[in-house]
This record gives sequence, structure tokens and C-alpha cells, in this order.
Amino acid sequence: MKSRIVVRLNFPSEERLKIVLGALEPEARTPPSSRSRVRLEGRDTSLILSFGATDTSALRAAVNSYLRWVSLVNDMCSTLDSLRGGQMKNT
Repeated sequence: MKSRIVVRLNFPSEERLKIVLGALEPEARTPPSSRSRVRLEGRDTSLILSFGATDTSALRAAVNSYLRWVSLVNDMCSTLDSLRGGQMKNT
């Protein structure tokens, strides 16, 4: 792999990190292309994404995809948390 980057993202809790990791692991196990790879690692409340790619275009595509997926899962969790909090306050 010619191009590499490491991204570290912090989450509000270990539970949130586990949810995000669980959502990303199937994609990391079976990448859609042989041009890029990613390694996922959880430490405390941080997600470490280590990307490697054959070229910068493949690297950019992989990083963008994973960051969008992380954002989507995190936003869904935040929405569910706020709905649960709202329902609990109304009962």
C-alpha cells in the first residue's frame, strides 16, 4: 500500500464506540475493492481507523466512505438517545 492515513475519532462513551465499530466491521472484513484496506481499533472511547491504499484517489474514497458511515451511525444513535430521553420525560 502506497498511501496511508490514520484517523482517530472520540465518542461520548464506550457503548457508542461499540455500536459504531459493530456497524463498520462487516465492511472492513470484505472491502469492495482491492485498492484500499482499513483496520479498525477501539481504545477506551476512541475509534482508530488505519487506511492504506494503492493510490491517493482510492485512499480519499475509502476515508470519505468510512467517515460518512461513522457520521450516519453516530447521528442515528444521537437521535435515538434524544427520543428515548423525550419519551422518558413524558411518562
